[in-house]
Amino acid sequence: MKQKKGQTVIEHLEELRKRLIIVAVTFTISIAIGFWFAPNILNILKQQPTALGVDWNLFGYTDGIMIYLKCAFILALLITLPVALLQIWLFVKPGLTEQEAKNTIVFVPVSFLLFLIGLSFSYFILFPLMLNFLSSINLSIGATETYGINQYFSLLFNLTIPVGVVFELPVVILFLTRLGIVTPTNLRKMRKVAYFILIVVGVSISPPDFISDFLIIIPLLLLFEISIWVSSWSLKRQHAKDISNEILNNNG
Repeated sequence: MKQKKGQTVIEHLEELRKRLIIVAVTFTISIAIGFWFAPNILNILKQQPTALGVDWNLFGYTDGIMIYLKCAFILALLITLPVALLQIWLFVKPGLTEQEAKNTIVFVPVSFLLFLIGLSFSYFILFPLMLNFLSSINLSIGATETYGINQYFSLLFNLTIPVGVVFELPVVILFLTRLGIVTPTNLRKMRKVAYFILIVVGVSISPPDFISDFLIIIPLLLLFEISIWVSSWSLKRQHAKDISNEILNNNG
């Protein structure tokens, strides 16, 4: 990795400030767009299978505005995430070689794609299971189901956002491998500890029944194993590149 030539600390901080402003402006505009389209987003979500049979009641005067803000936030997050990832890459790009820049740009779309996969998995698979399980528990005690829209979306966001973040694990591990912070050997040595942590995370964000726990824990463990494979692949590729460069230098 090469250093930025002729750049002072002040210039470095100015560059960081510029990138942060772009992300902040994007997030602000996205919030406004999300708030404007919140009614349409709510209508779309209400027609989904996960929402059928659930009455969206309001139990307070502020529930409506809070739901609008939550819808705006989730849309802003989806719009801002790729922009933020791109700004991070542009910030570190001057310190990378041309080849390193080409290799790391892939982090931007892959990170966003994994986040979307995590959101989709949690919304279409885990969330319906959680609703069915919690509803069955409520009915078993003879309660009348009357759910508020605020509670519905709080439950939805508390599940989907963490799962989406967890699905970023392979990209994070690959990035840390490129920085030399972690290695495949270290990851294999900490496999038992990592499994325990992932199981605790899976149980914490899934409904308290065996099927739901199984559906979230297995993907998390697979993500960790994929992370080890990605880390190993990256390290082998880097070693092969170093050997190739050394041979070329010797021949030169």
